[in-house]
This record gives sequence, structure tokens and C-alpha cells, in this order.
Amino acid sequence: MRHFLTLKDFTKEEILEIIDIGLKIKKELKAGIYNKELEMQTLAMIFEKSSTRTRVSFETGMFQLGGHALFLSSRDIHLGRGEPVKDTARVISSMCDMVMIRTYEHSMIEEFASYSKVPVINGLTDTYHPVQLLADYMTMIEFGVAENAIVAYVGDGNNMTNSWLMLAAKLGFELRIATPKGYEVDSKVLRDALDIAKESGAIIRVMNDPKEAVRGATIVTTDTWASMGQEDEKEQRIKDFKGFMVDGLTMCLAQKDAKFLHCLPAYRGQEVSEELLEDNADIVFAEAENRLHAQKGLMVWLDRQR
Repeated sequence: MRHFLTLKDFTKEEILEIIDIGLKIKKELKAGIYNKELEMQTLAMIFEKSSTRTRVSFETGMFQLGGHALFLSSRDIHLGRGEPVKDTARVISSMCDMVMIRTYEHSMIEEFASYSKVPVINGLTDTYHPVQLLADYMTMIEFGVAENAIVAYVGDGNNMTNSWLMLAAKLGFELRIATPKGYEVDSKVLRDALDIAKESGAIIRVMNDPKEAVRGATIVTTDTWASMGQEDEKEQRIKDFKGFMVDGLTMCLAQKDAKFLHCLPAYRGQEVSEELLEDNADIVFAEAENRLHAQKGLMVWLDRQR
């Protein structure tokens, strides 16, 4: 049995296999063929952090695979209201076939997985957002920009940055990360990624100049400057991130046919301009849809490991 907590735990071959399964299931769905590989199975979805894309994609995905998804917010269960994580894990995993958790502390999901009898999926923590990167790379494959990719990430050194670090290190492509001073990537995650990169051949560079990161890139990506739980920092972050908005002038520094990605939700006029987002709506919203297909591939892959 395997859990999906961070891309660090997976080989290049396993990551690509998960995405391949998702692409196959997506092709079947578009042809009107419904893969029912998880028929009569139940996915428990624990949300301590709310989300549009995570809930809709997992709930719809489980339904399309023939199973059923249970939405469990912090108001619906005893987790966080006195019951230890390990007890909740033992109970839910004795009744359900798989668990997805979207929460704050990464240590919480690690503890839950250590007591769970079924696969646990990280739907997002403050440290990693690996399911999003499955969708991002699936989109890169579909749009023909995965091979020889040079990815520039511009913005906060957050869970998306950490996940891009792990994906690049595992798959062996070039990643440039530009953050404002004081918002750099997690030093431990960076060290881990650099160690993995020694074997994969990945090129990883971190800097504070967004123009340097974007120059010659084939993919430019960003994320919100103030994540959930950082709302009280929003005004200060807007000041600190001055010059980090990705717009048409920024994209002119990238390669001619470079693509723009955004995990959404997007705050137009902050991390991305309205015009740039709308000009790249085809790939950005294909990326959002691919959360559904990549996660279906993930759930099927995890089920096959048992």
C-alpha cells in the first residue's frame, strides 16, 4: 500500500505512470467511456481548508470511477475538536477505501497516514501541493511543452514552489525560482531537491529577480501572494511583491512560444495581469480541468498498489 503525501516519495517512472493512467482515462471519458475501476469504493475527503477545485475534482472523479466520495469538513467530524488524529485515522480508514486530506500542517497528514489502513492523498498542506503538480505536468504534456522544459516560477516560496522543486528534481528539467527577499523557498526542501537533482540531472536555480528567471523560459508560472491563512498579511505582501506580477512584458522575456500556468484561484492585478490570464485562458483552464483527470489516474494507481 502506498500513500501520496509528496512527490519526494515517488520515482520518475511512477509519476509518469500516474499521469499516463490519467491521460488514458481522460481520453476514454471524452469518448463517452466511463472507467469504473473504483466501483463500490468510498473516498473520505477531509477538508480543514476549503477549496473549489479540490472538492469538485475529487468528488466528481470518484463518481466517474464508479465510487462515492464523502465531504467531511472540520465542522462535521471530531478531528480537531478533541479526538486525536490517530483515532480519527483508525476509524475512517476502517470504513473507507481511500482518504484525501486538505489541511494546514504537513505533520498532521503524515500522522494520519501512519495510522491509516488505506491510501492517504495529500490534497494540500502548507508544505506541499503534489496533486496540483500532476495536473500541471499533464497539461505540459498535452500542450507539447514538457520535453526540454525550462520552468520559471515567480512569486512566493510556498507549497507550490516546494512541489515544483520536487517535480523538477524527480523528472530532471530546469527550474528557476524567483521570490522577493524574505519569501524564499524552504531551505530543507531546497536541499532535498538539490540532492535528488544530482541523480536526475535537473537544473535548479533560486534568485530574487523575476526577469532573470523568466528570460528564455518555456513555461512561466505563479501563485497567489497570500495563501489561505495569510489573509492578515495581504496588504504587506502586496507591497513586498512589487515587481513580481507576471504580465505581457514579463512574458516577452520568455521564449516566443512560452506558455503560462496558474494553479488558481488567480488574483488579477496582483500576481498576474488580467490581460495575460485571459490571453492564456485555454491552457490555464485546461490545467484546472486536469485536476480531475490527473487525480483519477492517481486514485486508480494507488488502488492497484494494494
